Amino acid sequence: MASTTRVPGRDILLAELSGVRVRSDALFEIVRPEALYERPIPERHRIIFYLGHLEAFDWNLFGRELGELKPFEPKLDKLFAFGIDPVTGKLPDDQPGDWPEPGEVLRYNQRVRALINEQLPVALEGPEERRTTIAQFLHVAIEHRLMHAETLAYMLHRLPLNLKCARQSPTPPRPPQVRPQMTEIPTGLATLGLRRDSRVFGWDNEFEEHSVFVPAFRIDTYKVTNLQYLRFVAEGGYGERSFWSDLDWEWLQATGTLHPAFWIRRANQFFFRTMFDEVPLPLDWPVYVSHAEASAYARWAGKELPSEAEWHRAAYGTHHGAERAYPWGDEPPRQGLGNFDFHYWDPTPVAAFPAGSSAFGVTDLVGNGWEWTRSVFAPFDGFEPFPFYQGYSANFFDNRHYVMKGGSARTAACMLRRSFRNWFQPNYPYIYAGFRCVER
Repeated sequence: MASTTRVPGRDILLAELSGVRVRSDALFEIVRPEALYERPIPERHRIIFYLGHLEAFDWNLFGRELGELKPFEPKLDKLFAFGIDPVTGKLPDDQPGDWPEPGEVLRYNQRVRALINEQLPVALEGPEERRTTIAQFLHVAIEHRLMHAETLAYMLHRLPLNLKCARQSPTPPRPPQVRPQMTEIPTGLATLGLRRDSRVFGWDNEFEEHSVFVPAFRIDTYKVTNLQYLRFVAEGGYGERSFWSDLDWEWLQATGTLHPAFWIRRANQFFFRTMFDEVPLPLDWPVYVSHAEASAYARWAGKELPSEAEWHRAAYGTHHGAERAYPWGDEPPRQGLGNFDFHYWDPTPVAAFPAGSSAFGVTDLVGNGWEWTRSVFAPFDGFEPFPFYQGYSANFFDNRHYVMKGGSARTAACMLRRSFRNWFQPNYPYIYAGFRCVER
């Protein structure tokens, strides 16, 4: 196996699985019944797929180890087994009639859960080796579901407002206006990844731990805001060829993109598409853009995106050389330290959570939008794919995906760990992802 995993108490793991099921169920309740066969993002499956995918994934995963789980709907096991990458060369062309009725999918889900619930407690009382395997599978099932709770939010964000049942969100802090500035980060080491012998759960691309020497640099203290990006748009950034790579320019021309996907232009005014509303563009919120757009802005500003190691150094490093578990220290994530763990539906101002700043005073590094880096998603030395999920990372080591770090408002607390790596291809504009720039 790619890693061994510390085995928490049986009841803790089972409670976590139950809890994330409740969270994903609640997300589907936002979708009005008539919208289940909608495809809000052209590159993705229809919403009905994801209703069945989460349970099919668990069924296929645990079925590898729990011999008592006998297939009862093999067609659905296969139909709902795998999602698709945002860009595969062509768009899916299936029709609503190609998918089962919601009632059939829900009955499948209920039976899958009942059978898994019946077998897991028994397996977690078995021999140590089997308990360790089941514990790792549970971590995979839990985090896989939480990942989809976030990426499904990207889809629902694009769903017309009349096809959603609105939910309330707490009122975020209203910090004073801040001016863009940069923070000096001294030379030091950045420790990336996890030690395989730590027995801490991580996905295969998080191993093996290693250190990277990072020369001194300067980084934006705050994420780039809508106000800053508005200037780039106003000064013709989307029409200046020199700011864009060949592939990014080709994408720009093919799609006719003239501004971020989360912005809506009406006459001479921009609005922001929130999850449940459309509001005048909040100028102190982070801008959400694709990697292509972030890179173009950085070139326009005479800077560049940080590398994965530079981002790590700014987020977790200290003046005396030690590294923190989180930007603010070793305390686990909690409310008041950032916009993460499903507390808010939308971005918050970039200076809203000063208590979550890094040792160098860089704010908002964890939560409030993933942050693009210029690092291509690639394996660390010592990489070993999960034997039970060979393609989870390896399928994306193709020089066409870029590392994102940090987390968004809809990223679960458990995935805010220092070693976690996210990735997307550069021309996918629907992610809760922003950026900051560096210079030397």
